[in-house]
Amino acid sequence: MRIRPLVADTSIAVALTTVAVLLGQESVRQGWPELDVPGYVLVALVNVPIAVRSKAPLTVLIVVHLAWIAYVTAGYWPVVNTFGPMLAVYTVASLKPPRVSLPCAALMSAVWIYSGAISEDAAMASVIGQAVGFPVVIWRFGHVARRSAELARQLKREQDERARREVAEERGRIARELHDVVAHHMSVISVQAGLATFVFSSDPATARAALSTIAGTSGEALEELRRMLRVLRAREEGDGAPDAPMPGLARLGEMVERVRAGGVDVELHVEGAPRQLAPGVELCAYRVVQEALTNVLKHARGAAARVELRYRPHHVTVSVTNDGEGVIPDRMGTGSGHGLIGMRERAKLYGGTISIGPRSEGGFAVRLTLPTSAQAASQGDDAT
Repeated sequence: MRIRPLVADTSIAVALTTVAVLLGQESVRQGWPELDVPGYVLVALVNVPIAVRSKAPLTVLIVVHLAWIAYVTAGYWPVVNTFGPMLAVYTVASLKPPRVSLPCAALMSAVWIYSGAISEDAAMASVIGQAVGFPVVIWRFGHVARRSAELARQLKREQDERARREVAEERGRIARELHDVVAHHMSVISVQAGLATFVFSSDPATARAALSTIAGTSGEALEELRRMLRVLRAREEGDGAPDAPMPGLARLGEMVERVRAGGVDVELHVEGAPRQLAPGVELCAYRVVQEALTNVLKHARGAAARVELRYRPHHVTVSVTNDGEGVIPDRMGTGSGHGLIGMRERAKLYGGTISIGPRSEGGFAVRLTLPTSAQAASQGDDAT
């Protein structure tokens, strides 16, 4: 559970005030005047403002040091109120640039030297050494904390930008593949339209069957095109479609053989009767299996893998599991890898669900569920 900054700073202020009060009770033993009511008020003024140090660091530092000067001038033991000014200097150094924080550290040194100068029997060499050493060390710690926070923010911005760029690139690649799927639909429509025209008078039954095929295929094509337009956020130029046909589930056996030849003991299990699916759905399932097996090759060599394909009445599921001992790194597990982005974008594009992560019994698993038609996928999209 993350503690809110105000709550944390308030707790620190209470702790510092308590420590100062307890330390102040030792003043007499150290040869200094006993704390009275004005002394306790000055102790509170030095330490209580720390509660808002994160919201107004410079104001808090000035108030704390003014109260500390008044406390020292009144003749009380200076050591009692050193912790509040130290933390105030650290806070300014951790939040402000050196041109602001260095004068603040110098102010603390000046007050420290002033307290030694007005004290009786003070060893000024020791006082000056402390007045220089403590502020320098505290300022350095604060400056390092500020630089670390800046680097962390810069790294976060770069990671976010890289993730956005990878998503855009992956969506562009998916869109180019969908271009081929839509081209396939249009080719089927063109052939069936030519057939229907040719046999329209001589074979009405064949013509009706061709028109029925055109109706179904055009519906699938419209759904694929709708997804492609949703994915494309910027117009892409100059990318031609590859000559090779788009792979589908019928080629999973070839993929398994290739991975097996690469040294992974992998088996393929198919449950249910294979049937014709929307080309985009088949491509999505194929690419997810391909990426999962590629990661087994890269990150879990020596592990045994299993690919399971299940045909259900209204959906198809594919899963890739392995029994590797190690955990696959960020590429698969935490969401920053290009492969994981591609899997999730594909599943979302076709109205499916995907789970990726380690198994309780050991190893890693990727499980994908997809509707078995573009229309079903669009209904799933609308439902969400």
